Amino acid sequence: MKTQIDHLVVAAATLEQGVQWCEATLGITPAPGGEHEKYGTHNRLFKIASPTHPLAYLEIIAINPEAAIAQRSQASRWFDLDDATLRKTIAQEPRFITFVASTNDVNAARHVLRTHGIERGQIVHASRKSGKGTLNWQITVREDGERLFNGTLPTLIQWGKPDVAEPLRLHPRNSLPRSGVTLQSLTVSHPSAAKLQVAYEAMGLSGIAIESGPANLVATLKTPKGTVQLQSLGI
Repeated sequence: MKTQIDHLVVAAATLEQGVQWCEATLGITPAPGGEHEKYGTHNRLFKIASPTHPLAYLEIIAINPEAAIAQRSQASRWFDLDDATLRKTIAQEPRFITFVASTNDVNAARHVLRTHGIERGQIVHASRKSGKGTLNWQITVREDGERLFNGTLPTLIQWGKPDVAEPLRLHPRNSLPRSGVTLQSLTVSHPSAAKLQVAYEAMGLSGIAIESGPANLVATLKTPKGTVQLQSLGI
């Protein structure tokens, strides 16, 4: 089982606010993304790949006010986007809230987390159109929409159609131009650092420093504005 950083997730109250934050903070304008009808969200994307993190991109995600799901309060959105505390936080400013890890066997990764007492959620099949074809993926989403461990335990994703030999052939990075932003490192701090370390190792996820302390994710980016650190600050 091979698992690596796929993308970072920044939540914004609106997509327009997210774009403005990106331009002011990182010095670039994110590329168009798409809509997620099942969860009533939409996004903007940009590539942050580096030799150490070759798949990496950044997703700015927000609730789509025009989506039908916006009227159905019983539907729990992914990434805790229905959480009152998170909504209050991102109403002030967009925030780095979690990351997604790409694996070559999402079923096995989900199972191994269960053996350690962690329920990462059901595997949801999804797709959307892109400039280079249809993107297909499987992603773990809990029914309650929770991220877990304050977002420091990644959501799991496997790209490509199930049972079709096209690993990473159609991946968002392939349709995104170079942005001038690259991911240098990702570090994790959490009171349950020991449990997180075991979970990361069980999934085959490496290259992320984990330490015991207040919940936080820190992504260090090289940008047109110099080195920038994005932090989750326990949200």
